Amino acid sequence: MSTLGQLFVSSRPLSWINTAFPFAAASLLTTGRVDAAFIIGTIYFLIPYNLAMYGINDVFDYESDLRNPRKGGVEGALLDPSIHRTTLWAAVITNVPFLIALVILGSPLSWLVLAVSVFAVIAYSAKGLRFKEKPFLDSVTSSTHFVSPAVYGLVLAGAAFTPALWLILASFFLWGIASHAFGAVQDVIADREGGLASIATVIGARATVRLSVVAYVLAGLLLLGTEWPGPLAALAALPYVIITAQFWMITDETAESANRGWKRFLLLNFVAGAIVTMLMIYWAINR
Repeated sequence: MSTLGQLFVSSRPLSWINTAFPFAAASLLTTGRVDAAFIIGTIYFLIPYNLAMYGINDVFDYESDLRNPRKGGVEGALLDPSIHRTTLWAAVITNVPFLIALVILGSPLSWLVLAVSVFAVIAYSAKGLRFKEKPFLDSVTSSTHFVSPAVYGLVLAGAAFTPALWLILASFFLWGIASHAFGAVQDVIADREGGLASIATVIGARATVRLSVVAYVLAGLLLLGTEWPGPLAALAALPYVIITAQFWMITDETAESANRGWKRFLLLNFVAGAIVTMLMIYWAINR
């Protein structure tokens, strides 16, 4: 595969929407307009942000990825060592111009949120920080990757943080924790062989799956406290609960079987996203 092709796969195209949509939705629903901040922010969180997040991860996780059978496709690139430096430079070159533009368009508070978001991206994988090897902090940091674009979009657009909005963000954060934890289960064997720690390698596959199920349930319950049609979004949590609960009795030895659930999870993200989008449109029309 060409260098450009490897960088493309490394950015996880299937996950681009997971970071761009939260920002775009938060910005558009707050301001009701498509302006420079919306366009620049959406493009940034669509591609450059993901190239940095996953590219840095693929560079510093190379030894573990060599032992991971699911790497080398849409679930994660196996970057040739010869382009590791190129990947890091590509992340810098594609991110910096957007970050400068967003700083110019923003305020001190938006700068702080953006700084937290970018720091979380770097700290998760980069040598010397490696938050992904600090159990529980790994899931919290991963969730920050997806929630912070939404928070940034809200702050940049000058949104009022109501109790209902805090519930939505808390629910989203729990969803992120649950998703990361469940995703870590399938890599227990590869991570241990590669000498990597994670929430799943420390507390075990079974406990991690159960933690994930509980987090998804709590995420859904929090949405019941939001204004209509927010409570309907709680239904989107049910498929996640069902998928993860199927692995309730998983063991460390059978941890790789969780990949079946993870593949369904990747598809489910689009379905759940479509449901949430329809609810957002309904709310925007009737507010």
